[in-house]
Amino acid sequence: MTKDKLIQFIREILPMSPSRAEQVAAKFQPVKVDKNAYILKAGAVCNASYFIEQGIMRAYIYDLEGNEVTTALYPSNTYASELLSFFKRTSAREYIQAITDCLTWSISYEDMQESFHTIPEFREYGRLNIVSQYSLLKERMLSNLQETAEKRYDDLIHAHPELLQQVPLKYIASYLGIADTSLSRIRAAYSKK
Repeated sequence: MTKDKLIQFIREILPMSPSRAEQVAAKFQPVKVDKNAYILKAGAVCNASYFIEQGIMRAYIYDLEGNEVTTALYPSNTYASELLSFFKRTSAREYIQAITDCLTWSISYEDMQESFHTIPEFREYGRLNIVSQYSLLKERMLSNLQETAEKRYDDLIHAHPELLQQVPLKYIASYLGIADTSLSRIRAAYSKK
């Protein structure tokens, strides 16, 4: 595995020379995550952040009735991490599991902290990446409150069409905050457009 996709992603977040991007990427280590394997379980502290070069992961919790609720979907070219646990060093409330076999680049909490203090570009890249992840989370929260399920489905398939081929529909329905039967109805109506 080469770090080409990771370096490209870093340079998209924060334009910099290839040599500086390589320096930012230096602490990331290749990690293969098998389908259904966990990179984090609730109750543990999140000790690494994973850039997904290839594959899909999901985060989920259990609601009060014991049902799994998908809280995030992480396709290729995104990070999978529980940021509160990672940065605050507290127990995670979510599980993060590979939906497919995944090729990732992982960085430990310790290596990230060291890089923040020694590489100015890493610090700026990290800040911009966290802002980007926060923005996506905020947009999703507002979307769940202000948009129809049909609109949320449409947005998801336009942003990440690969999810529909590789992610079980029950996870997509849960992520959209709807029942499986509602997703089936939305998909049927969508296919007639």
